[in-house]
Amino acid sequence: MSFLVALIVIFFAFYLFYKTKYFRSKRPVEKKWLSAKSNIALGLFVAFFGINHLFFVSQTTVTVIVAVIFIVYGTVFAWIGYKKYKHYLPFAVSEAESIKAN
Repeated sequence: MSFLVALIVIFFAFYLFYKTKYFRSKRPVEKKWLSAKSNIALGLFVAFFGINHLFFVSQTTVTVIVAVIFIVYGTVFAWIGYKKYKHYLPFAVSEAESIKAN
């Protein structure tokens, strides 16, 4: 199950990467687009963290409840981030093209 740990680390690294790009960006729509990408990475990080707790931590009722909350919250957060990503993608592309044309 080190596969889950690797995914957790990868998604956390993606979250940090996109948040760093977010703070460095000067374009407003690109910032929203990068924020959506970081939301996806953070949601998947939290969801896989919850899945990991179901497999590796002792199975008490509290652990299962917290793990399920993490899975549900992470999945919802990633889904909302994906919807934002799809919404802002055409605007970010047109913003980049307009700046490139100038």
